[in-house]
Amino acid sequence: MRVGVIGMGWVGTSVAMSVLTKGAARELYLNDVRTEVAEGEAMDLSHGAPFLRATNVRAVPLEEMRKCDAVVIATGRNGKPGESRLDLLRDNAGVVRSIGAALAGHRGLLIMVTNPVDVLTHVLLEASGLPPERVLGTGTLLDSARLRHVVGVALGVAPKSVHASVLGEHGDSQVAAFSSARVGGLPLRSFPGWVRANEAALADETRYAAREIIARKGATNHAIGLATAHLLKWALNDERRVLTVSRLQTGGAVPAGVCLSLPTIVGRDGATTVLEPELDTVETAALARSAAILAKAKAELG
Repeated sequence: MRVGVIGMGWVGTSVAMSVLTKGAARELYLNDVRTEVAEGEAMDLSHGAPFLRATNVRAVPLEEMRKCDAVVIATGRNGKPGESRLDLLRDNAGVVRSIGAALAGHRGLLIMVTNPVDVLTHVLLEASGLPPERVLGTGTLLDSARLRHVVGVALGVAPKSVHASVLGEHGDSQVAAFSSARVGGLPLRSFPGWVRANEAALADETRYAAREIIARKGATNHAIGLATAHLLKWALNDERRVLTVSRLQTGGAVPAGVCLSLPTIVGRDGATTVLEPELDTVETAALARSAAILAKAKAELG
């Protein structure tokens, strides 16, 4: 399998490293407008070959990314302290449009990581002209992992035993779906020791996790690198896992024509079947609000 990563900043390099450690590719292509940086990262990562699954790592021009089974777009600037993901939109949209045009006709998957990931997934979809199922964003995949973490800590159980999803925007309007969450097969709200009154605080801890990290170290990169590498491995191995990834929605739980995260079956052919989540009335209204915020941002961008 051949994977490409465009953008060798904090996130792109963490994605590349995680792809190697997870053994998610046999060939790993790196690209950056700073050619020497991409070359340097390829050299550095190649020197770790004795410790990892055999992978050919090299820096390539953008047009060679067409050979990849999946291309990760991690280029663009990072968020600043106190800045929302939507504040990044105009700065990063132009870069994404040019990449999408360069990858028009690509036969594999395009995976958007750059923020604001939902609107930029939509921009990439339009610029590339690919089918909606083959242009997806990491969306709330990481947010869902964060929610599983905070719930696990609250209950004193392993996060892997928690099945909970964050839906909607990868950003401030995201929706933590507590009503459908389960722990060890039991409904979360029936689990011994669960305090429903704490849900709002745990949702905010999940919602603002990136902000807290950026305030301390300037960027979030390691966890999203791991999330993206797992997404690549699961998709390219056609495991057909149900993941909260962002794609263009065609109606149902949210209005058609907006990119956001809902539970979706993901395989080698992309993010195909979107599932209808079970939500209570408060969560349903919050998801509609999240969709409206994203639709407005995309409309203002043009």
